Amino acid sequence: MTKDHILAIDCGTQSVRALLFDLQGRLVHKVLVPIRPYFSEQPGWAEQHPCYFWEKLCVACQRLWDESRVPKEAVAGVGLTTQRATMVNVDQSGNPLRPAIVWLDQRRTEGLKSIGGWWGLAFRLVGMTETVSYFQAEAEANWIRTHQPEVWEKTHKYLFLSGYLVHRLVGRFVDSIGSQVGYVPFDYKHLTWAKDSDWKWQTVPMGREILPSLVPPTEQLGEITRQASEDTGIPAGLPLMAAAADKACEVIGAGCIVPQIACLSYGTTATVNTTSQRYVEVIPLIPPYPSAIPNAHNLEVQIYRGYWMVSWFKQEFGLREETLANECGCAPEDLFDLLTEEAPPGSMGLILQPYWSPGLKSPGPEAKGAIIGFGDVHTRAHVYRSILEGLAYALREGLERTERRLNTTVREVRVSGGGSQSDAAMQITADIFNLPASRPHIYETSGLGAAMDVAVGLGLHADFDTAVREMTRISRTFLPRSDMHEIYEGLYQRVYLQMYRQLQPLYEEIRRITNYPPK
Repeated sequence: MTKDHILAIDCGTQSVRALLFDLQGRLVHKVLVPIRPYFSEQPGWAEQHPCYFWEKLCVACQRLWDESRVPKEAVAGVGLTTQRATMVNVDQSGNPLRPAIVWLDQRRTEGLKSIGGWWGLAFRLVGMTETVSYFQAEAEANWIRTHQPEVWEKTHKYLFLSGYLVHRLVGRFVDSIGSQVGYVPFDYKHLTWAKDSDWKWQTVPMGREILPSLVPPTEQLGEITRQASEDTGIPAGLPLMAAAADKACEVIGAGCIVPQIACLSYGTTATVNTTSQRYVEVIPLIPPYPSAIPNAHNLEVQIYRGYWMVSWFKQEFGLREETLANECGCAPEDLFDLLTEEAPPGSMGLILQPYWSPGLKSPGPEAKGAIIGFGDVHTRAHVYRSILEGLAYALREGLERTERRLNTTVREVRVSGGGSQSDAAMQITADIFNLPASRPHIYETSGLGAAMDVAVGLGLHADFDTAVREMTRISRTFLPRSDMHEIYEGLYQRVYLQMYRQLQPLYEEIRRITNYPPK
């Protein structure tokens, strides 16, 4: 039987999905198993049992085999993509020693000794001391080592969620280079663990042996073990090929493999990504992340609480639309799109700056969210539209910074993530960026990207140019409207780009008075 299908497993924040793709990028079958993103034993904590992710992965795969008409013998290989920066401590057998710290966790480790020596002097000279201190305080490993030293002492391997699930699937402590996004001593320029002299080893002290082996995307991580086969139904011996983290897979799944086509991700964290063969730091000391393409980088600018703000609005102010949607049997998103039509482009001067969570750099860690321009004419429709517009403004600013650093011009944006399903959000994006905004043919772009890594790795497609041509397509393109862009251009250039500079001193005062966010 011809092996012309690929199994992609996507372990996200809200669900685990088992996806069967053919070599033309068609989603043949999909099983989605909702998950509880985290539990919280203390305010700001976000944890989940690693075995819980594995159990839901097994349920998704077993249901896939039960429901799909595609025989297992037609599957050539498996690709795995996961949420980023969720950390797992395991013993020698791969058993978790504590709950995983999920990427949404907000705990910090205060009072750590600052980096000294040459590196400390260098950071002081370039004004990056606070950035490095932020890295130290945010690193999950530092919290565990400080507050749970007995766990750290027993830790045989310190893994991303991807590495933990890979071990469950193939029985090896190995992970993809494309999944290394977090507070670990990783050399993002050379795409390997950092040299001994690198400052990251001082910032996050750990032994090199505690980290897994790494392989590039498209190379084999191992073969599905007999035990994993019994748990998941995936045939034993099937190759598990290295893919990348979910955002990186989204980028190639949307067909964005050249710098001139940018990928916007309208998810919990909103991002703008471009793929580059060159290592370029859009923001000093903030590295580009590994791409799902070997030896390439994703230049990423992110809005941490991006489309979370849309979910927040729907939860706090969207009861009417949710109720009507249930009554008429339509999607709530359709009614929220109608809500945007109640407010004109520019929201009658209501402008939102979407820094709802402190950033690492640009904006600085003191940044706050802000909405300015309120008047007695404004309604919740204006607020909702201003959220969509504010996110697009912020991502456009990030993309323009990327264009300057790469010395290139982006000619098109592709939009993935939950927000891409909103026609209103797509049209606002096109109007603000003044670029065609395209929606990929499939919502599951991260799973598709993982499948593309498998296809190239197994030689089912010759290279990524071929994989993009054969497996990705455009569903719909939204063209910018010149009259709307003119309104947005004035608000963006003369108001939005001035907001942070004008408000930053007030953010600093708020921080000094309230100690939030803490220094």
